[in-house]
Amino acid sequence: MIRTFLLKLLWLYQKFFTLIGYGSCRYYPSCSEYARIHFENNSISSAFYHTFTRIARCNQLFDGGIEYPLLDKLSLKPAKLGVDSIKYWLVPNKKNRFYIIKNFSFKGKSC
Repeated sequence: MIRTFLLKLLWLYQKFFTLIGYGSCRYYPSCSEYARIHFENNSISSAFYHTFTRIARCNQLFDGGIEYPLLDKLSLKPAKLGVDSIKYWLVPNKKNRFYIIKNFSFKGKSC
């Protein structure tokens, strides 16, 4: 219930308020997209921590660049596997964790 409420707030922010400062984020994916992915896939406390540290680094003192969210464990498995049914691609890294990369051809229900 709390997760759904927070995801709806992020959706409202992405839909209406990012139009004001479009293109001002120094990272890819944007800070709001990064937060949404964390809130969908990690615990709420972990998502708040990672979102806060990401927003704190999104300024002129840091270079920016590509920073995909990390996932500690796999939680949801799709019912049917296909290119259009997978929302995120998981790419393993060296520390037994996964980078989450958005699948742009996903045709399922979001949020």
